[in-house]
Amino acid sequence: MAQRLLRVRARQKSKKPEFNFHDSHKKKRLPTSWRKPRGLHNKLRQQVAAKGKLVRPGFGSPCAVRGFHPSGFREVLVNNVAELAGTEGCAVRIASAVGRKKRMEIEAKAAEMSLKVLNPRGGA
Repeated sequence: MAQRLLRVRARQKSKKPEFNFHDSHKKKRLPTSWRKPRGLHNKLRQQVAAKGKLVRPGFGSPCAVRGFHPSGFREVLVNNVAELAGTEGCAVRIASAVGRKKRMEIEAKAAEMSLKVLNPRGGA
């Protein structure tokens, strides 16, 4: 069931428009992250077709697979070895603030528990 819903989510997201802050492409000081248009004469708020789409509930993922990694596992952020305890059947992402020594311990324990590490340490 989850595999089918993951395929549905991938198909939905391929058709989803890119929701950017209105006119963010015109001015450097405006961020691209979505903000609801609130201006009285704002064409995006008035839903003029050429100005893009508003964020609506219909663009979301199916509830059963929301938060899943494309590999089909639920994604869990881990900061230390102790947090690996309740992560059976999940994919593990090691936090960016974790140093090299602790990262190696987490990866070793994850390999022992046969968990998938989404951002393994590369190279030397």
